[in-house]
Amino acid sequence: RDELQEKARIALARTKAGRQAKSILMIGLRGVGKTVLLDSMRMQAIEMGIYTLRIEAPESRSLPGILAPQLRKVLLELSRIEKARDVARRALGALAGFAKALSVKYNDIEVGFDSDIEPIPGLADNGDLEHDLQQLLCSAGEAAAKAGSAVALFIDELQYVLEDELEALITALHAAAQQNLPVVLLGAGLPQLTGKMGRAKSYAERLFEFPFIGELPDDAARLAIEKPAHDLGVDFTKEAVDLIVHHTRGYPYFLQEWGKHSWDVAPQSPITVDDVEEATALAISALDASFFRVRFDRLTPAEKRYLRAMAELGPGPHRSGDIALVLRRGVTQLGPTRNAIIGKGMIWSPNHGDTAFTVPL
Repeated sequence: RDELQEKARIALARTKAGRQAKSILMIGLRGVGKTVLLDSMRMQAIEMGIYTLRIEAPESRSLPGILAPQLRKVLLELSRIEKARDVARRALGALAGFAKALSVKYNDIEVGFDSDIEPIPGLADNGDLEHDLQQLLCSAGEAAAKAGSAVALFIDELQYVLEDELEALITALHAAAQQNLPVVLLGAGLPQLTGKMGRAKSYAERLFEFPFIGELPDDAARLAIEKPAHDLGVDFTKEAVDLIVHHTRGYPYFLQEWGKHSWDVAPQSPITVDDVEEATALAISALDASFFRVRFDRLTPAEKRYLRAMAELGPGPHRSGDIALVLRRGVTQLGPTRNAIIGKGMIWSPNHGDTAFTVPL
């Protein structure tokens, strides 16, 4: 993923230098390494002296609720920088007003302030998320600019953020960009995030890059298996690695599973095709018991039947009409079920009318 990490490094460096840079939203299926990449990019930002927020958007929390405590930490750090102190304290006042004004609508906002931090009347306290978040992020950007740095938001599972909250976030980032303030977003989400961003704000494509994170090419998949083992004095035969790459299709999480189980069953180095064959049954069993099951168990019986019909049709993607035929139902009847499963992150629509699993196998 070197090319993508370099793209992120350039975006962060341009933001810190006060130059325009597009935010980056990584799109991909589950288990392709988006979260690992996001954390790697954040470490890069910290090493560059950039102030960072790290958030995972759960289904049950609001964006203001998860953003406010993290932003408070950043602003407190900025308030310790002498040349940024006054502006950072003003931004803390904006955050205090933001939390107070929006706490009725978003009752999960929990953030404490020192007794000398008071809301500033008229600053981020309207009670309107789109307006207030804009003023809040711009205030944070002003403090970062005074400190000669930047604020980088790292948000995982962005597809779970509600559209009105996503709209407010895009508007706030747009306002910061228009004022040339050093605020940037690096995020990750499932493929449905692209459409959700477009629906939230039509100009989202001008603010963001949407790199698709997929399976690893063969050479990178081989390296992912061979190098960690070789570093510990263990080798795989070429045929064994070929078989792992074939079974996993270069899908990063599956490479880990097959690598782990091949290591566990092999009596000695090098690890052979026979070891991989034995490991394959164990890897699939382990996936069934954990990785697949925790997602499957969240579904209703009707949603499980929908996925069963997709599975019977093969790897996919499949036309909605073909799935409906298997279930002997109308496409429009199944629309709410399909939308609910997309919302739970189990399937996605690569093209209009097509449905695919968000995880291979």
